[in-house]
Amino acid sequence: MPSTTNLEAAPVLASNVGAEPAQSRPAAMPAVPELGFAGSVQRHWPEYSMEAAGLGVFMISACVFGALYEFPGSPVHQAIKWQLARRLLMGLSMGLTAIAIIYSPWGKQSGAHINPSVTLTFLRLGKIKHWDAILYVISQFAGAALGVAVIAIFLGRELADPAVDYVVTVPGARGPWVALAAEYAMALGMMSLVLYFSNHHKLDRYTGLFAGALVAAYITLEAPFSGMSMNPARTMGSALPPNVWKGLWIYLTAPPLGMLTAAELYLWWKGKAAVKCCKLHHANDKRCIFCGANGGFQA
Repeated sequence: MPSTTNLEAAPVLASNVGAEPAQSRPAAMPAVPELGFAGSVQRHWPEYSMEAAGLGVFMISACVFGALYEFPGSPVHQAIKWQLARRLLMGLSMGLTAIAIIYSPWGKQSGAHINPSVTLTFLRLGKIKHWDAILYVISQFAGAALGVAVIAIFLGRELADPAVDYVVTVPGARGPWVALAAEYAMALGMMSLVLYFSNHHKLDRYTGLFAGALVAAYITLEAPFSGMSMNPARTMGSALPPNVWKGLWIYLTAPPLGMLTAAELYLWWKGKAAVKCCKLHHANDKRCIFCGANGGFQA
């Protein structure tokens, strides 16, 4: 829809993704409590921390694999001369990172938005309260910046190399308007996928797998046009250390606009009642602060 510590997660195996507890959305949803800023922080700070950690891990992964595949002194870079092959490896690495985050215990609890555009879209759909949305977005930006800052302590020389450049996302050779269109289209596609699969009665638990596969495809095929961000916080996290702000407006506008467009199309097609919740993986035993499942509304 987008590039990465401890998420308390065991390695994700495709064989156990479907082996989750029975669907945990209650038949009759409890009323969503109205919480102000202080109440939201007091009750939901674990979810905010999980969102920050999730995007932080994504950024650490992006920096590590970016250095591994693109730093000129890397043995992998020297062994694989074909840039498309290295982008394919980067795509697979980041797609698997996204899947691991979504199916981790923390991702199951927070919903694994790890993207302000995703959070704002679910706010438009009425599935997340205003203070939760604001604090999710703040946490995502903080997590992205912290993730890059932490890994730079260990890979400073490699990340600062122009070939890696902290995995910044900037418009490609075809210019800013192509980058804008590409970011918009990717975001629209990702959110359309998330809404379709997360609300499908049989396929909802596989939403993370489909989203991870799409991330892999986007990085492999689209990165030359915009760097493949699809995530304002991800772009900001990479831009801060090298102070590279080229085309920032693209990454702050196109991803949320694309995802909001997907939401409007889904509402036109299915209606608001078809949107169940705003977690990417809901069929688990973790509390849900959005719909109240598993004691999510308990103080």
